[in-house]
Amino acid sequence: MNWITNYVRPRINSMLGRPDRDVPENLWIKCPETGEMVFHKDLEENKWVIPASGFHMKMPAKARLRDMFDDGEFESLVQPKVAQDPLKFRDSKKYADRLKDSRIKTDQEDTILAGLGSVHGVKLVAVVHEFNFIGGSLGMAAGEAIVKAAERALKEKCPLVIFPASGGARMQEGILSLMQLPRTTVAVDMLKEAGLPYICVLTNPTTGGVTASYAMLGDVHIAEPGAEIGFAGKRVIEQTLREKLPEGFQTAEYLLEHGMVDMVVKRHDIPATLARILKMLMRQPDQEFLPAPVAVSA
Repeated sequence: MNWITNYVRPRINSMLGRPDRDVPENLWIKCPETGEMVFHKDLEENKWVIPASGFHMKMPAKARLRDMFDDGEFESLVQPKVAQDPLKFRDSKKYADRLKDSRIKTDQEDTILAGLGSVHGVKLVAVVHEFNFIGGSLGMAAGEAIVKAAERALKEKCPLVIFPASGGARMQEGILSLMQLPRTTVAVDMLKEAGLPYICVLTNPTTGGVTASYAMLGDVHIAEPGAEIGFAGKRVIEQTLREKLPEGFQTAEYLLEHGMVDMVVKRHDIPATLARILKMLMRQPDQEFLPAPVAVSA
């Protein structure tokens, strides 16, 4: 394949007078539910939601921040520096190499992106997981980024909103990864002691240690349609209990029915929903629902 790509195609292009340019991969994306093929530009314009079926694909962290904040404008919070590969971990591949590959793939230092901006006029700090960075796993860098984001929200006296998308704790960092669970929990407690709202928007998937810590500590829990939410996987639970679990177990809709999340909201409606909830929690008037002024005759 390398011979065809590196030798044959350039020769053909040169003979035909065509410029040799790379063709992007994944121009067409298949809907997991219906099998429908969607052009990637159409999918991006629809916020990574399949137009026909409404299936919510995973949304890149950078795109989510741009989409959520007013006019796509926000201040990016600096990624804190932490020890790299503290355990010198290696499985089938060196952890240091996995980090390097993920940074090239996502153009991010780690799985967390955070920003400060306004959503429908409400100032807030938002934290977003990038699932393509080692499965959005929670490690030292991610934990530190969440703590710093909470501290910035305290400084700005504004709410914190988090969008988890994670397989859980990062095994390559061992106990140091698990230590982020209490650290992030303490950060959330600081917000609550200050009387500042903390909202969790659960995306697909939200599992493992992330669910066991900050993802389930919100004042309000919103979930995207079809999101998988839970601690252990369905197969592990079935093997442990030796029972067949209900259909749709661990989906956002099932958890809404059983009281684990407060609402399921389509991606297009999340910014407006967040603004409305935050205005209520912070006792700010919502101009959209205020009565129209009545003219008084002299």
